Amino acid sequence: MGFRKDFLWGGATAANQYEGGVHEGGAGLATGDVMTNGSHTVRRQVTWRKPDGTTGSTPLCFGSPERHLPEGAIPVELHDDKYYYPSHIASDFYHHYKEDIRLMAEEGFKCLRISMKWSRIFPNGDDAQPSEEGLKFYEDVFDECAKYGIEPLVTLHHYETPLAFAQRCNGWDSRELVDLFVRYAETVFARYRGKVKYYLTFNEVNLIEVAPYVAGGLIHADPQNIANAAFHQFLASAKTVIMSHEKFPEIKIGMMLAFGPSYGLTADPADQLLARQRQDNTLAFSDVQMLGEYPCYKLKEYEREGIVLPVQEGDMETLKKGTCDFLSFSTYGSNTFTTHDDEGKKGEGNGASARQVANPYLKTNAWGWGTDPQCLRIALNIFNNRYHCPLWCVENGIGWNDVYEDGTVHDDYRIEYMRVNIQSMKDAVELDGIDLMGYLYWGCVDMVSNGEGEMAKRYGQIYVDADNYGQGTMARSTKDSYYWYQKCIRTNGEDLD
Repeated sequence: MGFRKDFLWGGATAANQYEGGVHEGGAGLATGDVMTNGSHTVRRQVTWRKPDGTTGSTPLCFGSPERHLPEGAIPVELHDDKYYYPSHIASDFYHHYKEDIRLMAEEGFKCLRISMKWSRIFPNGDDAQPSEEGLKFYEDVFDECAKYGIEPLVTLHHYETPLAFAQRCNGWDSRELVDLFVRYAETVFARYRGKVKYYLTFNEVNLIEVAPYVAGGLIHADPQNIANAAFHQFLASAKTVIMSHEKFPEIKIGMMLAFGPSYGLTADPADQLLARQRQDNTLAFSDVQMLGEYPCYKLKEYEREGIVLPVQEGDMETLKKGTCDFLSFSTYGSNTFTTHDDEGKKGEGNGASARQVANPYLKTNAWGWGTDPQCLRIALNIFNNRYHCPLWCVENGIGWNDVYEDGTVHDDYRIEYMRVNIQSMKDAVELDGIDLMGYLYWGCVDMVSNGEGEMAKRYGQIYVDADNYGQGTMARSTKDSYYWYQKCIRTNGEDLD
């Protein structure tokens, strides 16, 4: 007994990395549209005061340290040759969607995950009327999917806060965005009724703690701002779920978590406790969206830090009522933690030297990513044991500096990564009885990487002729992994050779 007959095989993308056409159709700018590529770094140390009068500090990072926002407290789009904004062109799906969807159909896709750009539909986020051109673009995409029997999975917010909100009210730090998001969602649900069945509210909702600008449009981000933003996203998601259940009962709404199993480097109980704490911090986000409440350890953390959640009357009841229909997640590998230094000496104090380290048992790629042959099975069992709900792996993949030669890419390394991860997932289904809805390979077509803002770190099974500055023909070519995945899908995961 293997994967279910209606298993949703396919691939996943994101508008800010794939879509391009940034000014087409009267679209407004999103927060990702003012992030450059390359290795420029802008970091600030923010000092903040707790209610008891003591102070703390935290590094303010606009996503990955490799990426850059234009100078100044408020980002603006600069017309300067030293900057390149990769989201403006990306892989140009805006003009290539018919070709890309045809190639996906020929590969055997049952499902395609895309994200919608809020500011393509409401250019400023709060416009009185949606943009018909923006709505029509996505409608054309969904109609093209339908032509080939491909089910869309749509992420409503995938690192795509309208820039106007970041400039005016510090993004999701403001409660104002909650009801505006619900209005945006309802507009989308009504327009695409009968065309889209599955939606996700927020992509990798937990990453707002490590990338507050990217995930939440926060220009000013101290721990209180971040907690506010996370709460407002939880509230917006819950209200969206409640609204959909009342008005669009045929729609299924999922949450989306960035997750990797956490291991302690040694059998030292301190290492094991540290790994559990790091993993639990991630699961706190899925607890809110799947169980409808904050776990006690997260509330105690807030209490210690002097953080007060911006709760208004009825909010906690809304979170309880608006839990999601299924849990989706990204898993690229596992994480290993230790309280010991490089020489194996234990740090002083309670986790004083706590740090993440490489797992000596895993093979790694050029970016230091380890391929863990058990991570998906472990992740699926953790979710199943905690939430007892349908699960969906909507991101799993590996970036590589592919070499294009003779009209293709010979990416045996990608095939091997997919093989061990799909086998791990298959073991969870066959041996552990996990209810798994589908598997979507991340970056099925080469896209700009989120971390570096570059094309050189390629994930796709379809090669795109473009460099780190959007130069190239944008021609599509199939890689060896395309044909391997085609065979995998055709046999419903039975043939992994």
